[in-house]
Amino acid sequence: MTEMKRPVTIQDVAREAGVSTATVSRVMSNPGIVAATTRAAVEEAIARTGYAVHHSARNLRRQRTGSIVALVPNLANPFFSQILSGVSATLSPRGYHLLIADTQNGPQAGGQLLHYLGHGVADGLILFDGTVERAHLAPGAGDRPLPPMVIACEWMEGLALPNVRVDNAAGARLAVAHLAGLGHRRIGHITGPAGNVLTEARIAGTRAALAQAGLETREAWFFAGDFSLDSGAFAAREWLAMAERPTALFCASDEMAAGFIGAVQAAGVEVPRDVSVVGFDNIEIAAHLTPPLSTVRQQRTTIGVEAARMVLGCIDGTVTGAPELVLPVELIARRSSAAPAA
Repeated sequence: MTEMKRPVTIQDVAREAGVSTATVSRVMSNPGIVAATTRAAVEEAIARTGYAVHHSARNLRRQRTGSIVALVPNLANPFFSQILSGVSATLSPRGYHLLIADTQNGPQAGGQLLHYLGHGVADGLILFDGTVERAHLAPGAGDRPLPPMVIACEWMEGLALPNVRVDNAAGARLAVAHLAGLGHRRIGHITGPAGNVLTEARIAGTRAALAQAGLETREAWFFAGDFSLDSGAFAAREWLAMAERPTALFCASDEMAAGFIGAVQAAGVEVPRDVSVVGFDNIEIAAHLTPPLSTVRQQRTTIGVEAARMVLGCIDGTVTGAPELVLPVELIARRSSAAPAA
């Protein structure tokens, strides 16, 4: 009769690594507090022994769900793909599952948020939507204590939540300085949705860069958008109808830039010969447009990784208060921007 193989235990891993079972447990639940050499020894012992963590049983003992919820405004937006990938890649080794919900449904978003906050569905929440009503984030809003929350990409002024975002104003300044450096004197801007913190930060950076370059800020050259392809195309129709047009446009998102380029090209306008265009985000399609889009690159995977680390730190107590992490951006110059025609 074949002898049944005994399951590998945490004690076996501890003996293999030459450490205590408590150290093995810390490596699996909170590796950041364990010395790198010790952590490596334990991880190698886990690999050699084939030890498998029973996350479901561990979560049950700790009265946790093992899930983190990401609330995203408009899941159809390709901007979030790399961010959510970074979140998932960081949560998975720690035994957490990522749940994703869309807040695009207006007033329903608040009820959806309360569902995740008030019914023990999640151990933590990463909020990518800064327009959620503050009342939903107040203690006592749900029928249970609120789980740890982190807000990423956007932020809420005056609300003390841990936050991960990029320097949006600096990105706008880079875009406008790039266009001014090419020799453009008439520079316009397609904005994001009114009242959005990203919109306001990018408008402020645009205005500051125009002033620094000694260029005129014309309100007629600030076109209202909402980060979508359609709003970029609508701005293009407004631009085409102008008697005096800006020769360059900084768009507050790559999707709007793509919509603008497609609409003006359909009208016989050449980019960048007739108008230069710069976007913001560096989504995957930006490099594949015709012409390839100059844009401000956000470290989207890093945003996801850092947001996940932050919410895990809030759960295990290594992150306290409301820390802010502001990541740098960079200008990626491609063929959609060039010196103005003589």
